[in-house]
Amino acid sequence: MTARAFVSLVGAGPGDPGLLTLRGRSALASADVVLVDYLAAPELLAHAPRAEVIYVGKKGYSPYISQQDINALLIEKALEDGGKRVVRLKGGDVFVFGRGGEEAQACRAASVPFEVVPGVTSAIAAPAYAGIPVTQRGMASSFAVITGREQDGDADYGNLSGVDTLMLLMGVRNLAAVARKLVEAGRAPSTPAATVQWGTTARQKVAAGTLATIADEVARAGIEAPAVTIVGDVVRLREELRWFDTSALFGRNVVVTRTRDGNSALADLLRAKGANVVELPLIKFVPTSDTMALYRTLSQLRSYTWVILTSQQGVSELFRHLEEMGQDARAFGDARVAAVGPATARALERHGIRPDFVPSTPGAAHLGSALPARAGARLLHLASHLAEPDLDEALFARGLTVERAELYGTEPNEPSDDELAALQAADVVTLASGSAARAFAEVAGTNFKVAVMGPQTEKAAREVGFTKITLAREASLEALVEAAESAMGTMKG
Repeated sequence: MTARAFVSLVGAGPGDPGLLTLRGRSALASADVVLVDYLAAPELLAHAPRAEVIYVGKKGYSPYISQQDINALLIEKALEDGGKRVVRLKGGDVFVFGRGGEEAQACRAASVPFEVVPGVTSAIAAPAYAGIPVTQRGMASSFAVITGREQDGDADYGNLSGVDTLMLLMGVRNLAAVARKLVEAGRAPSTPAATVQWGTTARQKVAAGTLATIADEVARAGIEAPAVTIVGDVVRLREELRWFDTSALFGRNVVVTRTRDGNSALADLLRAKGANVVELPLIKFVPTSDTMALYRTLSQLRSYTWVILTSQQGVSELFRHLEEMGQDARAFGDARVAAVGPATARALERHGIRPDFVPSTPGAAHLGSALPARAGARLLHLASHLAEPDLDEALFARGLTVERAELYGTEPNEPSDDELAALQAADVVTLASGSAARAFAEVAGTNFKVAVMGPQTEKAAREVGFTKITLAREASLEALVEAAESAMGTMKG
């Protein structure tokens, strides 16, 4: 047995990528190979950037690789090339009708070390996102999860008579038969029931009725697998407790323009609102064109009166370069530091720098006009080679000049045909920089509603031809989400 061989059986959660556990994310980050199910959110693979990805199906009644073949592949990959770390990424929870026990047994039989990383099961999450608690004081104190698949064997419905809430997994095709058997076992035909398809995602759809009507309601709504059916009095609480599918962005197609290396924090916030997020990388960050010139400047940071940062990416690149130089925040010495807005300020604070100045209204022009600098002060702006001119212009109008050092460059990133096709259904596009506005206009035109972050971005968007523009109230991702809601005229009061 090789020392490195290891298998992580990871529950991917019910569909919302934000419901992956921290332990699951850590396992993906160290994976050499990922075997992934149909129900696992594709976005989760971003946590495994260096892994070989193998799709192993597991889609309802459709043909897919057999469980025996999956077990064999797990072992094969774990033992390959002297041993690899393999993640088996499974929709929902590993041990709730996920056949994770069989995969664990296969690892044990082959003497391959393994771990089990539980996931959020759809049996609990789908009802929760539909506004249905599986227990409720005075209404339901017990629940059971059962399968509706014939090949998994019939449940003993008589033994379930004392359970308040039932969650039926994988039972859409057999829903009428299961409902009939529950009634035959003693449940009243008028017992509330609801079926949730694609729970926790922007595709979520809910049909509600009773045991007597739920199969017809599901057929009428066009609901298919994957779905969870909830049976019990708690279903009555849905109209009172609905929250996810009533949010302003639920089911809307929102385009997030970002760099391919950027984080997905904005996408996560939008998905939490129920949006269908299309991440469209239009620009990518590249190394500065003159590293030696940059390092000469950074070695003299303490000689400047003010050091100015105008983006989170700039902060990230600055500290990456300082680390390569063997430096840290102490390189600033007595130099004062200014940030263009709260998001950039927070990025600095994460590196131990509390900005000396942040304008009350975010934006380069506001920063330049309000920066408390006196004549003769040495000012240094650390940014990309395409930084907007607003800061320089505002400072020049006050008789001040600023030196600029290029921390990084940006280049266009050509979208794929699939990404371009996804734009056709876009309800709103988010733009967080002037370069993103220009790049988007070039590849997709300007006939879109856009939500923009910062006056700089708004100005750039207007210059390239956008007319349906909503400006975020501040330079933060939360405010950009609000702007996206307002852009569609659906902002909640």
